[in-house]
Amino acid sequence: MNSTRLLLNSKSQAPCGFFSRFYYTNRVNKATLYSRISPLGGPDKSVEAELEDWLKHGNNIRVAELQRIIQDLRKRKRFTQALQVSEWMNKKGLCAFSPTEHAVQLDLIGKVRGFATAESYFNGLKDQDKTDKTYGALLNCYVRQRQTDKSLSHLRKMKELGFASTALTYNDIMCLYTNTGQHEKVPDVMREMKEKNVSPDNFSYRICINSVGLMSNLEGMEIFLTEMENQPHIKMDWNTYAVVANFYIKAGLTEKAIDQLKKSEQKLDNKDGTGYNHLISLYASLGDKTEVLRLWGLEKAACKRYLNKDFITMLQSLVRLDELEEAEKVLKEWESSGNCYDLRIPNIVIAGYIRRGLHEKAEAMLENLMEKGKTTTPNSWGILAASYLDKGQVKKAFECMKAALSLLGEDKGWKPNFRVVTGILDWVGDEGSVRDTEEFVELLRRTIPVDRKMYHALLKANIRHGKRVDKLLVRMKADKINEDEETKTILAMKSS
Repeated sequence: MNSTRLLLNSKSQAPCGFFSRFYYTNRVNKATLYSRISPLGGPDKSVEAELEDWLKHGNNIRVAELQRIIQDLRKRKRFTQALQVSEWMNKKGLCAFSPTEHAVQLDLIGKVRGFATAESYFNGLKDQDKTDKTYGALLNCYVRQRQTDKSLSHLRKMKELGFASTALTYNDIMCLYTNTGQHEKVPDVMREMKEKNVSPDNFSYRICINSVGLMSNLEGMEIFLTEMENQPHIKMDWNTYAVVANFYIKAGLTEKAIDQLKKSEQKLDNKDGTGYNHLISLYASLGDKTEVLRLWGLEKAACKRYLNKDFITMLQSLVRLDELEEAEKVLKEWESSGNCYDLRIPNIVIAGYIRRGLHEKAEAMLENLMEKGKTTTPNSWGILAASYLDKGQVKKAFECMKAALSLLGEDKGWKPNFRVVTGILDWVGDEGSVRDTEEFVELLRRTIPVDRKMYHALLKANIRHGKRVDKLLVRMKADKINEDEETKTILAMKSS
């Protein structure tokens, strides 16, 4: 669960509490510390050297700027770098850490090094720094790693100290039960909140609605939704209605789902691309092309720029609806959008072609991408190879699998489908040239362990073309593959 407990705020002790309005750039366009740290690349790349270099060259470092950098890195999920900045700031003694700064560091330690290290950090704090903030941060660490016993024990301690007085604490426990599949316990936590006069917030209700929905208790879900709508301190949001709509869709209650989707759209911020994406996906689940296209039009009109994730949602929805012509139009929009290349986007359309049986279009798109110097994946070519094989077009399957194997360096975790490889080896041994067979087996050997099937294909191809196989048999033996009855049958082809 992403904690909302630990956002930096202006209530920290001086001098840590000062925040600068100008952060990303300045009026004279000078390099800033953030401009040095931001482009450092991978989230695990160390930033300490940049911080030291900045000081070495006589630059000032404001605590407010460091806090904003930490906050930004956390938003971008660059937790290791955010922790490095926080620890460096503490080590240099740039400010006296308040409970807020300690809570931030605790949260980052939990994310990067685990709850045990976070626990040690917490135990080493002075008593005055063990406040609701730091206790809450440690609870969040336990919950994130699904440590049920530790979470509940820690909660009891927080209650004893009077630190369990906000919805956030109870939300953590409801998330714990949700993440550990104990959905039936979530409403009990909500009941306890009310008994303790802790007002549930939007997230509290949404967790409850989700939990009872997952238990297929639609009546209970509706009770919580009605209760939430009647709370004067709650401002209803699109997300809650979308969650309810999703459960109605899964239950086949289309009219109720549409009613919730309409309510969700009414609560949508015009510029909220994420909200539009959710609604587009849900309408696609209902098979409603008209609404999908309408919402896409609204999203494009409302949002100044649409991101790759927006295109991914729209293309997935159209392919699910089997609207490939519409998907092609959206793909062209993406190509002209100026967005960075993301191979997932054309892959969605390629997968749609394959499912429709339009193998030639899928292959043509992959080839076009390669001609343009764009990345393709072994998986895309492998899926196409499998589809060609199923159609009986083994030569096409062979060419596609070769393309997949040649891209192995792009995706070292990918492995070719055994059934497809076996089918192609049978074909290339019986009908392929010696050169084709040798090249294919060599590509396979870089990917999977050599086996008898590979040698059988080589033996058959060589024997068919009148080649000697003595050296092949020696290699086969060196690879600890013994001859079997099929091997003997293949070798008998020499004398027939």
